[in-house]
Amino acid sequence: MSEPVLRGLPSSPRPFGGYFDQVVDTLEAAYPRLPEAIERSVVDRGELTLHVRREHLHDVALTLRDDERLRFELLNSLSGVHYPTDVGRELHVVYELTSMTYRRHIRLEVSVPDADPHLPSVVDVWPTADFQEREAWDMFGIIFDGHPALTRILMPDDWPGHPQRKDYPLGGIPVEYKGATVPPPDERRQYA
Repeated sequence: MSEPVLRGLPSSPRPFGGYFDQVVDTLEAAYPRLPEAIERSVVDRGELTLHVRREHLHDVALTLRDDERLRFELLNSLSGVHYPTDVGRELHVVYELTSMTYRRHIRLEVSVPDADPHLPSVVDVWPTADFQEREAWDMFGIIFDGHPALTRILMPDDWPGHPQRKDYPLGGIPVEYKGATVPPPDERRQYA
């Protein structure tokens, strides 16, 4: 696999150890386009993360779920992350996967530019992605193409912006809770 210049850890050298080599080898046999689909594979702190290019995400997800030698049946969690200094790759989505059949755990990570925050939805692959993709949209503004109902899940429908992004204003926004207002952070009471 070619080694692009990416933020974070570089690709880990093979062999990875444990079942990680078997998972990657099996995935490569089941999905022949894997070398162009994976930007890098990182083993850190005993966990394998495959950095997938967004145009291959859905196919890689189907292969991980459906191949009898892999069987990653469960999407444990899907999380959005905002790295504003990672130019051209500001928004990341992390997928925690578990194979209950083989008792294995891996992670997928996909990045998209802030200017084009589109990813394919994986709700049809793992139904547990439904509310989690809605949360990533609501909090980070990541658009999951093909999601059955991509609407806000935590914030009111008319809320401006996406509050978990690092460029979102911190405090100082008048927010009312049953008649009370929340003062800006520098005007709040301090507890020692």
